[in-house]
Amino acid sequence: MINIIVNSDPRYSVNKDAIKAAVLDTLQKNRIYGKVEIGINVVGDRKMHELNRRYRGIDSTTDILSFVLEDTNPTSLQHIPRIGFISSPDKVLRLGDIVISYPQALEDASLDGISVDEEIKSLVEHGVSHLLGIHHV
Repeated sequence: MINIIVNSDPRYSVNKDAIKAAVLDTLQKNRIYGKVEIGINVVGDRKMHELNRRYRGIDSTTDILSFVLEDTNPTSLQHIPRIGFISSPDKVLRLGDIVISYPQALEDASLDGISVDEEIKSLVEHGVSHLLGIHHV
């Protein structure tokens, strides 16, 4: 069972089904199965600016932030959490949350000549990879 919780500011028209599909696709590509939970939040620039300042010390907005709850090793066959505050008694791997700035996604999509849905899909894939411990190379 994979539980994907998508929250969006009502001002922004997002395709929640496409977001969920992008999460599932990224998890499957990395062979992550079983009981998994992940949150996706689509917010405005003011909220993203606040989060970026608070958690990264950067006084500006950004397009995406990832907040890991349990670090996993995607190359492990068992996908056992390596780091976590506490193991959940219900055996659900709670990967964490991804926060996406809709205005930044819209701006990036415009610059790249793609739809905002395509940009959000790309950001979701990027964020899920970070939650899985796969970082920039």
